[in-house]
Amino acid sequence: MNKHTTTLLATGLILTITLVPFCALQKNVQADTASDLSQKISEKNNQIEQLEQEIKQYQTELNVIGKNAQTLKSSLNELDISHKKLEAEVKVTQSKITTTNLHIQELELQIGDKNQTIDNNQQSIAKGIAIINESENNPFIFSILTRSAITESLGDIENIKSVQRRIRENISEVTVVKTGLEGSRSDAIKAKSLLVELQSELGDQQKILSQNIVAKNKLLGETKDKESNYKKIVAQKTALKNAFGNELRDYEAQLKFVLDPSSLPKVGSGALNWPLQSVYITQLFGKTVAAKRLYTSGSHSGIDFRASTGTPVMAMASGTVLGFGDTDEACKGASFGKWVYIKYDNGLGSVYGHLSLIKASTGQRVAPGDIVAYSGFTGHATGPHLHVGLYAAEAVEISNKESIACKGKMLYQPRAALNAYLDPILYMPKYTADMLKPDMY
Repeated sequence: MNKHTTTLLATGLILTITLVPFCALQKNVQADTASDLSQKISEKNNQIEQLEQEIKQYQTELNVIGKNAQTLKSSLNELDISHKKLEAEVKVTQSKITTTNLHIQELELQIGDKNQTIDNNQQSIAKGIAIINESENNPFIFSILTRSAITESLGDIENIKSVQRRIRENISEVTVVKTGLEGSRSDAIKAKSLLVELQSELGDQQKILSQNIVAKNKLLGETKDKESNYKKIVAQKTALKNAFGNELRDYEAQLKFVLDPSSLPKVGSGALNWPLQSVYITQLFGKTVAAKRLYTSGSHSGIDFRASTGTPVMAMASGTVLGFGDTDEACKGASFGKWVYIKYDNGLGSVYGHLSLIKASTGQRVAPGDIVAYSGFTGHATGPHLHVGLYAAEAVEISNKESIACKGKMLYQPRAALNAYLDPILYMPKYTADMLKPDMY
């Protein structure tokens, strides 16, 4: 064998041999790290699962309280359980943030590992090509005198080409893996976006948790922990709410609006999504048994959904937020409390009432499923729930109006002619019997 060829072949083989342990070492080191990340993610997921079971239990307890008569004891108990549920939800979000961060690290580790492997192989093939080029440019073949020497030299060249071919094949295989990991890059970007959303959600939950503490302390301060004082406060708020309700209805009865059915979506078309992830309707629209009992008008102007404090409230269709406010600032307990009004592109408009926290801003474009607020029990509410009022959007005005019931206070909220009020259930998805409170009729 030609000495020069032998040296070149040996060099190529050494490059191939030394490359494998280096890559294997890198993989072993990073595999341990990846294993640690995977275990941490698994542990966090287990924690999340346990916390979510706790939250379900708290929700079950709240549902039971909601079915009973409202007393000071039950209201305080409801606030206590809501507090525990909110704390658990905060922990879930914190765990999800940690898990997402770990997942991002895992993805970046995988991508970095494959990139390093490919870089190493690219350097190796570059050296292999240089070896082949050098051997082809060397006129050693002219010094070969025998037929057997020619055969042996050609074999050496084939061996070098074989080394190069194997390296190329290795790079091709790893490149395929890298191409697959480009999807991981996209996943990492999505995970980082999710992280931002979770951090925002955590901030919201912590604010609502603080509000819950304030509400309990305020209730204790107002009632001095006496049931008789609580009943007086409830009676006063109910009287105020009824007075304002009558006043609002008298005003809206004077508004003139010609309803054009063709400007609205077809009834039963499912033009609106549900505003909550979990649906349970506690009060329907219009004249029901409960409405006759609860409202001086004998009619309910929207739909009430069961929703514990801090439940995300979502836009039901694409549209624009035209306003938000808090009627409690002018007249506590008389009306919606914290509210958001959305004008949808399909001709409908909805108001969400009794919210704990508002996320939307005036002029904001929203899509179905976008979180615009969190449920609560501000305004006139005997417990946490979500009120959804629906209108023919063209008839709605959002303005300040001086109130007689609230002694000259200016209340800012949506108002519309009575014939512009619509039954939300007619435009929502089909519901089943288990979504309705049995005695609501």
